[in-house]
Amino acid sequence: MSSADPTAARRGAEPTRAVLVGVDVGGSPHFDPTLDELALLAESAGDVAVARVTAKRRAPDPALFVGSGKADEIKALVAATAAHGVIFDQALSPAQQRNLERHIGVPVADRTALILDIFADRAQSHEGKLQVELARLQYMATRLVGRWSHLERQRGGIGTRGGPGEAQIELDRRMIGDRIKGVKERLEKVKRQRGTQRKARERRGTFRVSLVGYTNAGKSTLFNALTKAKAYAADQLFATLDTTTRSLWLGEAQASVSLSDTVGFIRDLPHKLVEAFRATLQEAAEADLLLHVIDAASPLLAEQQAEVERVLEEISAEGVPQLLVYNKCDLLEDSQQSREVADWIEVHPGVRRRRVFVSARTGQGLDALRQAIAEIALEHLNASARPPIPTLPDGSPVIAPLAGPTPAAAH
Repeated sequence: MSSADPTAARRGAEPTRAVLVGVDVGGSPHFDPTLDELALLAESAGDVAVARVTAKRRAPDPALFVGSGKADEIKALVAATAAHGVIFDQALSPAQQRNLERHIGVPVADRTALILDIFADRAQSHEGKLQVELARLQYMATRLVGRWSHLERQRGGIGTRGGPGEAQIELDRRMIGDRIKGVKERLEKVKRQRGTQRKARERRGTFRVSLVGYTNAGKSTLFNALTKAKAYAADQLFATLDTTTRSLWLGEAQASVSLSDTVGFIRDLPHKLVEAFRATLQEAAEADLLLHVIDAASPLLAEQQAEVERVLEEISAEGVPQLLVYNKCDLLEDSQQSREVADWIEVHPGVRRRRVFVSARTGQGLDALRQAIAEIALEHLNASARPPIPTLPDGSPVIAPLAGPTPAAAH
C-alpha cells in the first residue's frame, strides 16, 4: 500500500481489524476452539477481532499451514470483513507466513509475533526493553518483516508505537546480528547488577518470596494488596512485565520478607522470550518461596496451572517450595465459597501443597495468606539457624560419641 492510498487516511484513527485463525493439529490438548485467549491478546495489542476461523488437520500443510481450501476461505472472509490482517493462534514458519500473505493478500502474523508486539508496547524498564528487543530481533532475523508493516507509514498503532526494535525491521541480517550481539552484552551487564542485588539480600538473610502465575491471574493486584504498593495492575493480559520488589512486614513472624512481582506466563510463551527474560525470571528461580497465583474462577484453571509449572521447570525453578494462592474467589458461586480458607491439595501423586483462597480485590483471605507465608518463613529461618549435620564422604551422618568421662579419666 502506498502513502497515497485513499483508504489509509480513513483508517488513521481505527484499530487494526484482524481475522483470527486457530488450527487443531493432531488433536492438540492446547487447542482453544473459542480463540478467546487469542482475541484477548489481539485486544491487548490494540487490534480488534472481526472474525474467527477454526480448522482441524492431522499435520500442518508445509506451504500454507491450513491448506489451500481453508486459505481460500480465510481470503474470502478477509474481503468480506475488510480486515487488515490475519492472526494465527499457532507458530508459523517464515515460508508459511510468506506464502499465506501472498495467497490471502494481507499481512499474516502468528501468536509469537502478537505476544512480542504486546511485550514491546508494555516494557517500561531499561532491562525490560532490552529483553523484548532481543527477542524481537531474534524473531525477525528469520523473517525481516514486521506485523502490519504495510500500515506503518500511514497510521499509528501496532508496530508504530515506538516499541523496542521497530527500526530494525528494514535492516539486513548482518546488521540485525550485530544488534543482537550488542543487546546481549548490555543484558549481561544488567544481569550482573541484578545478581549483585540478590547477593546483598542473601547477606541480609532476607526471606525471598516471588509471585508467579498465568497472565491476568491477579498477581499485581495481590502484590499491591499485600505491600500497599502502587504497581500497575489492570484486567488485561501482560499488564506487568517488569519485576517489582517490595518489603512485606509479617506481624505473625515479626520479620520482613522480600516480595517480588514477576511477568505472567501464558500458553505457548515463545521460547526466545523466556530466554530473553531469564534474568528477570531468575528472581523466581532463586526465591525461597513461590506464591503460585491461580485464577480460581477460570474454566481453564488446570491447564493454566500446568503451563506455569512447565515454564517454572524451563527456568529451573521447579524445586522451589510453592504456596498455591487461589485468587478471585469472590467470583466463585456461593456453594464454592463455603470451603475452608486454607487447606492442602495433592498436586502430584505423593506431593501435597498448602493452598489459600483469597480475593486480592476485596481482601478476603489475605490474613490467612499472610499467616501461611509467616509460618513457612519461620520454618525456613529456624532451619537455617540449625548447625549442619556433619557427614562422611559417602553422605552418611557422623555419629558423635556419647558424652561422659574418657577411659583414662575413669581410672
